[in-house]
Amino acid sequence: MREVRLGDIIDDYCVKCKRIMNHSVVSMLERDPAKVRCRTCYSDHDYRHEQAPPPKVDTRKAALFNEVLAKVQPEAAPAAAAAPEPAKAKAKRKK
Repeated sequence: MREVRLGDIIDDYCVKCKRIMNHSVVSMLERDPAKVRCRTCYSDHDYRHEQAPPPKVDTRKAALFNEVLAKVQPEAAPAAAAAPEPAKAKAKRKK
């Protein structure tokens, strides 16, 4: 495989499109791409090596599921009680 240069088109995960899309190399750090620009939505971001970020786990949903399970199956209640408490979500305000 040949060396990547400025302006080359490579695949990478786009944070705005939330997909692996074609990107243009915008800046380089030594031999590796540092920043890329999505050729679909034109957003610039750091090169992510085609890896999507890990999924966000919603602990509130798991806590609600365990609560419903405890009501339906009382023998499963001790296992549900041992589950960690969900963190309180902060309300986001529009700026």
